[in-house]
Amino acid sequence: MKINMNEWAREILNSKNKLSMPIMTYPGLEPAGLEIMDVIQNGESQFKCIYELSQKYPSIAAMTIMDLSVEAEAFGSSIRYSSDEVPAVVGSIVDSESSARELKIPEAGTGRTAAYVRAAELCAQNISSRPSFGGQIGPFSLACRLFDMTEIMVALFDEPETVHIILEKATEFLASYAKDFKEAGANGIIIAEPAAGLLSPDQCTEFSSDYVKRIVDAVQDEHFMIILHNCGKTTRLIPSLMHTGAAGYHFGNAVDMTDILPQIPHDRLVFGNIDPARVFRNGTAGDVREKTLELLEKTSGYGNFVISSGCDIPPGTPIENIEAFFETVAKYNR
Repeated sequence: MKINMNEWAREILNSKNKLSMPIMTYPGLEPAGLEIMDVIQNGESQFKCIYELSQKYPSIAAMTIMDLSVEAEAFGSSIRYSSDEVPAVVGSIVDSESSARELKIPEAGTGRTAAYVRAAELCAQNISSRPSFGGQIGPFSLACRLFDMTEIMVALFDEPETVHIILEKATEFLASYAKDFKEAGANGIIIAEPAAGLLSPDQCTEFSSDYVKRIVDAVQDEHFMIILHNCGKTTRLIPSLMHTGAAGYHFGNAVDMTDILPQIPHDRLVFGNIDPARVFRNGTAGDVREKTLELLEKTSGYGNFVISSGCDIPPGTPIENIEAFFETVAKYNR
C-alpha cells in the first residue's frame, strides 16, 4: 500500500497522544500457531505472524523480523538454527585483505532474503491500517559478522583498508536488498546497526554512517522511509547517526532517552527503548506497566518520540506483557 511517509511522520508529530511502535514479530508466533523455524524461512508464514499482531494491537507500523543473520548467510556464513532461539551467525568467512577482496557479493534474493521480502510484500498488500517496514542489518554490523567482531575492532586500527573493502561489498548488497523491499511495496526499512555503538564518533562516521548514508540516498523518498536502529551506547554518536540522513532513529535500552532526545531535531522521529529481554521477556506485566509509564512521563515533552521496545522483542515473551504495554500507553493517553 502506497503511503506518503512524510505525511505519516507529520501526523505522528502533530498527534496529541503518545503513539507506540514496538519492534515485534515473534509475539505473533503463538496466535498464528507457528514456530520460529516456520517464520524465518517462509515469507507467507512470517506474514501470518505479522498480520495476527496487526489485527490485535495498535502499533503504528507493521514490520518483518529483525534477523541479523540473513544477510551474512547470503554471503556464505554458517548459521546456527534453534527451535527456541533466533538464528545466529557461527564463525567468520573473511580473515585477511585477500579473502576480503575475494568475497563475492550475492544477488539480492539469495537465501532467506527472498522470504523476508515476500513477507514485506504480503504486508503491503494486506495490511491497510498502517505502513509496513522491512528490516535489514547495517553495513558495519554485517562486516562484523563476516570478519568476526574481535578481529574487525583490531583491524580498524591495523588494516582499515580491509574493513573498507568489506564495507563496500556489504553496502552494495544492502542497497540492492533495500531496493527489493521498496519494489515489493514496503513503506520503508529499519536498518539495524548495533555494532556501530562500539565505535568512537569519528569511527562511527567513517565505518558506519558514511555507508548507511549511501543506502539512505539510494532508496529514501516521500514513499519510503529509513529508520536507523542502534541499541548500543550511542549518546556521543548522535551527530554521526544524523549524518546518515535517515528520517527516523530507534534506540536501545543502553541509553537514557532524556540524553538522546535533546540532541535530535524535533522534525525527526525518535523511537525507544524499553528493555526487550529484562522487561518484556523476563519481567512481569507489572514491570512492563511500570517501565512503560516511567518512560512516557520522562519523554512527555517530546512530540517526536514514539514509545517502543529497545530492540526486537524475543520469542517466548508472555502475551500478557505485550498487552500490558499497549494498555499502559492507552491509559496514559486517556
